[in-house]
Amino acid sequence: MTDSHTTVQDNVKVPMELGQKRLDQVAAILFPDHSRSRIQTWIKSGQLTVDGKTLKPREKLVGGEQLALNAEIEIQERWQAEPVELDVVYADDDIIVINKPAGLVVHPGAGTPGGTVLNGLLHHYPEVGTIPRAGIVHRLDKDTTGLMVVARSLTAHTSLVAQLQDRSMGREYEAVVTGVMTGGGKVDEPIGRHPTVRTKMAVSHAGKPAVTHYRVLERYRNHTLIRCKLETGRTHQIRVHMAHIHYPLVGDPLYAGRMRLPKGVHPDVAKALRTLDRQALHATYLELVHPKSGETMAWQVELPDDMVDLLALLEADAEGDLPDDDY
Repeated sequence: MTDSHTTVQDNVKVPMELGQKRLDQVAAILFPDHSRSRIQTWIKSGQLTVDGKTLKPREKLVGGEQLALNAEIEIQERWQAEPVELDVVYADDDIIVINKPAGLVVHPGAGTPGGTVLNGLLHHYPEVGTIPRAGIVHRLDKDTTGLMVVARSLTAHTSLVAQLQDRSMGREYEAVVTGVMTGGGKVDEPIGRHPTVRTKMAVSHAGKPAVTHYRVLERYRNHTLIRCKLETGRTHQIRVHMAHIHYPLVGDPLYAGRMRLPKGVHPDVAKALRTLDRQALHATYLELVHPKSGETMAWQVELPDDMVDLLALLEADAEGDLPDDDY
């Protein structure tokens, strides 16, 4: 990884109707491709000037001034492009939507320097190298499957981050949990870093707000298929919240604890539960407002084979269709 920069230059005259507004507010209107926090940084550092002078973000303008932007965006995430195969569900000049398989890490990090979604994006779409984190605005855990969106331009990046922050982006997941739920509900519990295990998250009063809505899709003998809708996007949110209400995700190595097979479980089901090597969690639905057209767009993908196979077995068990001679 090497540091790199991309230069942004623009000159705009402030319309008279924007007079009496603060500099940072005017700049946010006139330079909509960039986030408010980035614009404030440029004002403070003198990279965005007013008639050649450096002003404070809160200073008011009168109208008619010339705003000059001559800034550099530092692109720290300059990782190697690699021919990682990506299942692209949709792509245009602004966004890319992919269906991530289990086992594929989204972003390089400790222990996974390459072979990630990000490396694949740089190979297939080299232009994302000029965007922070190669356009990745949200992540899925390594072993969570399903839909995620990537920004292909700075304008799209700003828009998608804003949609995530104002909770307007629709994201729904399907999961198989241990235990039979009586109905759906909402978990509204803050999530923060686990106090002693740094690789885990936990419900914590000192954490950030986190809200998960869930509803029952199907009940089985000892398990439930649920659909979760996220209001927030905390790390491991669904996994932490479901474990907190005592319905941990099947196959979850971090939050389900030591596997305890239900009493009298059919051997075929027991084998399937033991061999599932990941949490049964799939990002099945994604809805967003397109950054350029303003159109609401949505995608849905089917469950992956391992979850389909597990559910078929749980269904057969619930219907009493598994062979008795295995008991």
